Amino acid sequence: MSAVPTTAPSVPVLRPVRMYDSWWTVAAAALTALVLLVGGLWFSVHVRTDPVLHETALFVHLASLALGFGAVLAADWFGALWLLGRASLGEALAVTSRLHTPIWAGLGGLVASGLMLHPDLSSPLTRTKLVLVALLTVNGLQAGLLTRRLNAPQAPGPRTLAWAGGTALLSQLCWWGAVVVGFLNTRN
Repeated sequence: MSAVPTTAPSVPVLRPVRMYDSWWTVAAAALTALVLLVGGLWFSVHVRTDPVLHETALFVHLASLALGFGAVLAADWFGALWLLGRASLGEALAVTSRLHTPIWAGLGGLVASGLMLHPDLSSPLTRTKLVLVALLTVNGLQAGLLTRRLNAPQAPGPRTLAWAGGTALLSQLCWWGAVVVGFLNTRN
């Protein structure tokens, strides 16, 4: 009698696709986020909130601004410390990775509560703010690929550093721009 081998042939294990696997996955996430934003705008036009819910949405909006924008400022501060040689790249990336949750929670809270505040879609200021929010969202999604590149074993090259600088600059412009537009909209 011959012995039958008891080992099965190795079968490759497929891992799930993750958001930051490629530009394609980030583009799909960005498209999904933009479709959700447009759906939210449709919702905001067709649903009216009562005064109590409006006041609650305003509070959530301001609290989300403090959470999200505060976390962005902290992340960019650690990036600046790294550029100034006051922190290692590993330290800056470790802090920044911990701030992703409050940044995204703040942005999500801003969008959800902002839609409950009945934005005037005919206003050029409101449309500007919506473009800034859309840019901010897409920029935040592509920043995940940047983080993977910065976490590589080799030191970042000039192109990666330029990418990081552009990402941080666009983030700051969008956040500050949205804050200024929000302020100006309260004056009207």
